Amino acid sequence: MNTPTTVTASSLRVPDGELYHELRGSGPLLVLVGAPMDAEPFAPAADLMATTHTVLTTDPRGINRSRLDDPRGDATAELRADDLARLVEHVDRGPAVVLGSSGGAVSVLALAQTRPDLVRLAIAHEPPLNELLDDREELCAKTRDIIDTHAAGDALAAGRKFLALANLHLPEEMVVEMYGDGRTPRQVADADFMNDHMLWQTTAWLPDVEALRALGSKVLVGLGEDSAGEHCDRTSRALADLLGTTPTMFPGGHVGFLERPEAFCARLREVL
Repeated sequence: MNTPTTVTASSLRVPDGELYHELRGSGPLLVLVGAPMDAEPFAPAADLMATTHTVLTTDPRGINRSRLDDPRGDATAELRADDLARLVEHVDRGPAVVLGSSGGAVSVLALAQTRPDLVRLAIAHEPPLNELLDDREELCAKTRDIIDTHAAGDALAAGRKFLALANLHLPEEMVVEMYGDGRTPRQVADADFMNDHMLWQTTAWLPDVEALRALGSKVLVGLGEDSAGEHCDRTSRALADLLGTTPTMFPGGHVGFLERPEAFCARLREVL
């Protein structure tokens, strides 16, 4: 019988808000982070990795339990990277292995290029970097349309457009559950913040390729084995090409750590 993992939850005060975070386990520091995804979907992987690591998970600024003093502030990649730096320094068990997924991968890249002293290894798993692709103008226009559609009050239509852009295919009942009228007030608030203050600030971000390339093997581009043909497959491969590397493959798709946590963590241990 497995012993339940002890989770210590707390909030760290930063200049413009509070960052909710959770700690599990002991040993070298491992950070698992998303954007706009909060800490909860990382729990299965965090529990598995906590047998050998101190695992830090967090809600990104403006999402769920990480409250901003001014909720109208944008959650830029640079601000999210600064948040991660403050959390790593607060835990004081770094430098850290930092694995970011989707928008969290953009946060991790920003952290690696600004505070490499805090990073032992940065794994950017499927960063949605539109500006690296040849059809960036079309992608930017579609992203703006998603934001405008959501701002006009049609969250379901905006969600459908988002999934189409990402080339993600979900069952209809799941789409309605994620974007329809049955969402909780917190889900609605998080979706509003993501569309108003995080989506554009993430997808239009340009990494400092020279700074990241200078870090060599400290930066890996992660890619799901089941993500072929999806938008983040394209962006991940484009980033890896610019860095002169090849993607590091992980089990599952865009959220393989949630779909197949045991296999994902086994692969993560191999990488480490």
